[in-house]
Amino acid sequence: MIAGLKLSHVVAGCVAVLLGYTSSVAIIFQAIDVLGATQAQANSWMLALGLGMGISGLVLSLRYRMPILTAWSTPGAALLVISLDGVPMDQAIGAFVFCGLLLTLTGLTGWFERLSHLIPEAIGSAMLAGILFRFGLGVFDSMEDNLPLVAAMCLTYLAGRRWFARFTIPAVLAAGCGICGATAAFQAGTPFDFSLARPVFTVPAFSLPVLIGVGLPLYIVTMSSQNVPGVMALKTAGYRPPVSASIAVTGLTTLLLAPFGGYAFNLAAITAAICAGPEADETPATRYKAVVVAGILYCIVGLLGAAVISLFLIAPKALVVTVAGLALLNTIGNSLSAALSSQNQREAALVTFMTTVSGIGFFGIGAPVWALLFGVATNAALSVRVLRVTGAAVRER
Repeated sequence: MIAGLKLSHVVAGCVAVLLGYTSSVAIIFQAIDVLGATQAQANSWMLALGLGMGISGLVLSLRYRMPILTAWSTPGAALLVISLDGVPMDQAIGAFVFCGLLLTLTGLTGWFERLSHLIPEAIGSAMLAGILFRFGLGVFDSMEDNLPLVAAMCLTYLAGRRWFARFTIPAVLAAGCGICGATAAFQAGTPFDFSLARPVFTVPAFSLPVLIGVGLPLYIVTMSSQNVPGVMALKTAGYRPPVSASIAVTGLTTLLLAPFGGYAFNLAAITAAICAGPEADETPATRYKAVVVAGILYCIVGLLGAAVISLFLIAPKALVVTVAGLALLNTIGNSLSAALSSQNQREAALVTFMTTVSGIGFFGIGAPVWALLFGVATNAALSVRVLRVTGAAVRER
């Protein structure tokens, strides 16, 4: 037992794990489904992701005595859903390894600060909004399949956002499961697997188009939309996190677990805020114990990955899609707001957003990369125009 463990540590750790899984596991399941993974491979993914989050969080929190919680890359999983169609499993694994290598190098070399300035925040936010946009649309598309179920889940979401914001998505999932159980919407006859998950090693294959079209965007999304907010969450709570070391640990974790399905790990933001806040402990110096609890729970849930996958195999598609879409609504809104907040970069952000949503691809490279290229090019061209207009105005004065 952890010395000095409090009930508040246990509660905060449990809430963080519950929120972490219920808010995004549906998206990961969709990514696994797009790849056409076998049951054993799907179980291995959940095992790798659970152990990766648990072990890396334990290492960082115990080493630095800070509530440094790690997580899988939720926007990264959303990217995989739209980028992996038709990609062989071994090449997808190669892209995960490539992403892990980039994350590790970023942490070991201290590139973080310099990389954060290469892509304008508005363009990065626009790309993320474009990636997540179709998940939001999926909620409304699902209404045609099962209107009563989706409507009840949406009403639960609205109620949660007003009265119990922290538990909104768990409540939505509980409401959806309750309705499916009452209406016999779960697929009867599907076996439920309670066995421990086993690792399945996939030899990575490296394809340049897949590395550029999947691995590179996965890295960019993980850095910009996960690690940056993760650092800010800890700083806001009054900590000075070891940024480079933390990114290096999550990168090495990705490198080691990518062949088993651990596609990308990063610093947590929302769930980290739960463990880093006063609700976890009135004393900031001992809040890291909440992350220790969460890390142990992540490992346990990872070992039960087969049971987690079984839950989604028996669930109707409308349930999975609606949970994923509602869980991402706030992120979509924040990303769009950040993308359009700067008037000088608004057109470039719109180009980035619309290119991402279009789903275009050339030379085997997916839309997110082209969106970044088009957005950066548009921003550069319009920045030159703005500078010329400003210079002319100054000369006239």
